[in-house]
Amino acid sequence: MFSVLSYGRLVARAVLGGLSQTDSRDYGLVTAGCGFGKDFRKGLLKKGACYGDDACFVARHRSADVLGVADGVGGWRDYGVDPSQFSGTLMRTCERLVKEGRFVPSNPIGILTTSYCELLQNKVPLLGSSTACIVVLDRTSHRLHTANLGDSGFLVVRGGQVVHRSDEQQHYFNTPFQLSIAPPEAEGVVLSDSPDAADSTSFDVQLGDIILTATDGLFDNMPDYMILQELKKLKNSNYESIQQTARSIAEQAHELAYDPNYMSPFAQFACDNGLNVRGGKPDDITVLLSIVAEYTD
Repeated sequence: MFSVLSYGRLVARAVLGGLSQTDSRDYGLVTAGCGFGKDFRKGLLKKGACYGDDACFVARHRSADVLGVADGVGGWRDYGVDPSQFSGTLMRTCERLVKEGRFVPSNPIGILTTSYCELLQNKVPLLGSSTACIVVLDRTSHRLHTANLGDSGFLVVRGGQVVHRSDEQQHYFNTPFQLSIAPPEAEGVVLSDSPDAADSTSFDVQLGDIILTATDGLFDNMPDYMILQELKKLKNSNYESIQQTARSIAEQAHELAYDPNYMSPFAQFACDNGLNVRGGKPDDITVLLSIVAEYTD
């Protein structure tokens, strides 16, 4: 049981592993997505681009391709708040801003900031918290601009090796940086970070580069070497191949999340923090898999 996202008509003439970018052609992203909600085994599936408390979007503007993932903080459920409402609204707002052209490709933090401010200004308060990761490919400059707040993130693979990756932001073990809106009586008590606290990077990409953007449900259950093994199955840059690989990665992460004998990256991190933990980490999983390709309108 999975869902798939796609976006755009792109001509992919690159060989996976990267090419020299001395040409003046525009670049774009061929993207497919797959995910699982943590409550999948209970038969609870949400509609749209949401997997449990995770949310994501893929959007195109004439100047850039933009995508994002967000992970709603599940602790709000103890207070009668649906965590998916915050993350889902945040991602839908980011998507709308991109489609309306209300963003600067080189400033993904600006997308997060504007979206978060809109949520703060809602007449009906939208309570909750969420991590967020935004990835922007500037079509003409061939530069990737990113903003990551919390423990979702991305990695860029070229020639079978990870050449760029996001830095995880944690206040302390299992407590990531997050955007929050709390009721008045809880302000100052609920953990809340500014969008400006997001880690921001910019770098050049090449045709054929693979970009994997995901929530922590993936990274907590699959180390890089496993992800790279799955990406080796990506033999070409057409959408169907990307879709199949994104599905394979998400399915493997989901299976490992429920393996009590598996020493997951999350369990290893917990042990490093003095906790005796073993097994996968049951969690919502969202995977967006993209390939940099030649863009055609």
